[in-house]
Amino acid sequence: MATIVTEQDEMTHNGEELPILSASAKRMKIDKLLATPLPTYDGSVPGSYLWTKLAFWMIRRVSSVQFRTSSTSTAAQLSTDGAGAMCCGWHTNGLMDPLGIFLNHPKEFVVGARHDLVTRPLLGWWTRRLAVQPVVRKAELLRGGCTEEEAAQLNGRSLLALSSGIAHGFGCVLFPEGTSHSQSHMIRFKTGPVRTLLAAAALAKANDLPLPHLVPVGLHYRRREHFRTDKFVEFGEPIELDETSIPTEMVDAVGRGGWVEPPQATVHRVRDRLQAHLPALTPNTSTWEEHRALHLMAHAKARDAGTRLTSWQDEVLAAREVRRAWPNRVASFPPEPLEGDSLRSASEAAELLEARGLDGRDLGPKGHVLRKASLNRFPGAVLAVLTFALLFPFALTSLGVQIALGRLLGDSTDEGLDARTSFQFLAAFFGSMLVWPVVAAVWTLIAWYNRAAVGDFTGWGDGWLELFAASSISGLLMLYLLCFPIFWASGKAFAAAWDVWVDSKKAWTRARFPADQKAELARLLGELTP
Repeated sequence: MATIVTEQDEMTHNGEELPILSASAKRMKIDKLLATPLPTYDGSVPGSYLWTKLAFWMIRRVSSVQFRTSSTSTAAQLSTDGAGAMCCGWHTNGLMDPLGIFLNHPKEFVVGARHDLVTRPLLGWWTRRLAVQPVVRKAELLRGGCTEEEAAQLNGRSLLALSSGIAHGFGCVLFPEGTSHSQSHMIRFKTGPVRTLLAAAALAKANDLPLPHLVPVGLHYRRREHFRTDKFVEFGEPIELDETSIPTEMVDAVGRGGWVEPPQATVHRVRDRLQAHLPALTPNTSTWEEHRALHLMAHAKARDAGTRLTSWQDEVLAAREVRRAWPNRVASFPPEPLEGDSLRSASEAAELLEARGLDGRDLGPKGHVLRKASLNRFPGAVLAVLTFALLFPFALTSLGVQIALGRLLGDSTDEGLDARTSFQFLAAFFGSMLVWPVVAAVWTLIAWYNRAAVGDFTGWGDGWLELFAASSISGLLMLYLLCFPIFWASGKAFAAAWDVWVDSKKAWTRARFPADQKAELARLLGELTP
């Protein structure tokens, strides 16, 4: 029998509110899920080599447009030897979170994901070729999406497959919170990632392989739902496992291909070690307002010292240091609100800027409230706009459908703000495969039917298609293939022009900032520094 939670009983057995499920997450297709291809461990990737490499090549291209800046740091050198790695981060930005880890860790990954990601029409086709393993969350089970027996069968199969991948030296990403959310701090840790890691350790021990380790990962986005936001991925100090914590009976069971739950005491001990390290790699604030206040204080502190926080990574680390050094701060999980007059002043100032789309980067140097526009960037801005104008016809035809679709899906999704950029990413990813070939064919046909006009305009004559190829047909083929790098260049030009628009809009806002609010901002900033 399936366990069903009614609208009047939206609490789990732990007394927590269940996450809101999308319509897709509620549709369970158990037979199809159980038929998901399993990973293989005798090659360099767990799934199809061709489709995996192609997927990640495209993901890197899309990410370079979606994010304005991307940076990464590591507390210790990331392992590239035979030991597997379980990466765990907080989860607030849908598909962007695991992709951020995949793209910055040197290992190939076995992947576990929400069940509907392997059954959706387009996405499912690709994820099955990457050997993504579906997982049923507690929320789907409690809301009657499947029976407990079906969930246990599917999750046992998937977790054993992931454990085997980790034991054989691959990486894996699982999120201990169990769901993507919109809080400014981590929510209660689940045990799935730790149980999977311990099973991997048992498999590794049974096969005389190196024990895997646990890697806390900080995922930082300036504004996760914004196009061209900043991203910083931070790999923390690895948490090593002790061989004595893996019981012999578990080693024997997984060695025979079975699944045995690891000792509860060991699971909780490793989970608690993760919980002691991971929150520090997140904003870890009681509210987003407090988060913005700390970042503003970091900027104000740098400004008072005559310096600037020039990158998102610098800003994240500086704000963390402000919070770490806060007087009388109570260490707790989840975090207690910070208190003090300086925080209240910083919060008021931060919200004053937030209301007009500004933040700490817009503060002026010491003695000035808001900074002026930098004329040094004017030539680059003009060049970006002119390049986009030159490529605008190609950008409009190749990107127009993707942008409209991404905006429509992102703004209308029932999965919350944390899924907005996921839909924009998917529109760009699949749009490149489905839309660009058609648009390239249209441009090629236009060039063919207007070849005389093109020849007259360029001075190459009617046979211009044969200047770069042996025949008109091969020339047309080259023209068709040339469309794809042009479409890509038009996308990069659009991103650069978008940056100019955003920067210009903020410069205009600073210049037109109301005098009374500017005076109030100056007063509040004066209370933050001596």
